[in-house]
Amino acid sequence: MRDIKLGNNLVGMDKPCFIIAELSANHLHDYDIAVKTIQKMKEAGADCVKLQTARPESITLDCTKPDFIVGGGTAWDGRALFDLYKETNTPWDWHEPLKRLVEDLGMVFFSSPFDFEAIDFLEKLNVPAFKIASFEITDIPLIKYAASKHKPMIISTGIATLDDIKDAVHACLSEGNDQIVLLKCTSAYPTPLAEVNLNMIPTIRNEFNCHVGLSDHTLCTSVPLGAVALGAKVIEKHFILDRMLGGPDAAFSLQPEEFKSMVNSVRDLEQALGKSEIAISEKVELSRQFARSLYVVQDVKKGEVFTDQNFRSIRPGYGIKPKYYYDIVGKTARANIERGTRLTWDLISE
Repeated sequence: MRDIKLGNNLVGMDKPCFIIAELSANHLHDYDIAVKTIQKMKEAGADCVKLQTARPESITLDCTKPDFIVGGGTAWDGRALFDLYKETNTPWDWHEPLKRLVEDLGMVFFSSPFDFEAIDFLEKLNVPAFKIASFEITDIPLIKYAASKHKPMIISTGIATLDDIKDAVHACLSEGNDQIVLLKCTSAYPTPLAEVNLNMIPTIRNEFNCHVGLSDHTLCTSVPLGAVALGAKVIEKHFILDRMLGGPDAAFSLQPEEFKSMVNSVRDLEQALGKSEIAISEKVELSRQFARSLYVVQDVKKGEVFTDQNFRSIRPGYGIKPKYYYDIVGKTARANIERGTRLTWDLISE
């Protein structure tokens, strides 16, 4: 699968993991908090800042009928959908100055659009990609319209069945857009560890032949490490200055020091993962001197038979490899050999 360009970054099998810091509602409708949060995202090592671009009326109705009241054991039970999305909304007039700030800091800026108008708005801002949120993965017209802009499509699969993912991928491909990253996601906030199911990451990659990542709603910084070890090339986490600020997403957002620790651990892990082929480095090659090899352990005279008494497998590793031990037993010495001499083939009779 080919690399996908996101700003000055590439998402690819041999490229560093692309790490997204999600602002979401953690600005609490305070522009200064939004700015400070983005600055901290940079300090914490994020590659990208992601917003959400929506108006509550484009997502739901201002209605208090039971269908429009949150339930089901979520963090927002009892709240009207319209009021919740009004609280989580990022003002549209913030987008351009925040994009400028993000890019001045050397990060990538994009957003999750929730309707056609939002896609057009973000297109005018020349964002380098679109992120489709978990709950919008079934909105095929929305996905097709975003994909028609021929920019990378990063799609969360939090509520998706296999057929839902197939439909979303097909929607992109039908628009001639194969720049797709699927994010393994669990739409539970915060997500219990037993429901993360990281083992789905290679399954999704193999099923759809595309790059895969993780949109993580746990508070555990080790979960992204497991994802990267399984091949995730994108990690998305919610970011907040301080969980004590509160807000709809505070319970599953990382604070700056936690996010930084996660990023550092991901970068360490990437170095440790290294290459997939079986080979040893130059440094390890030097350590092979401490491997075992065959040495003469008693003085041997010319013509004397090699036995288990006069040569053995010992360290260091400069002699014949031990796998030839039984080929040498019973053969004779071609010359006098002192104790402590490494065995070489020219000292052994045919």
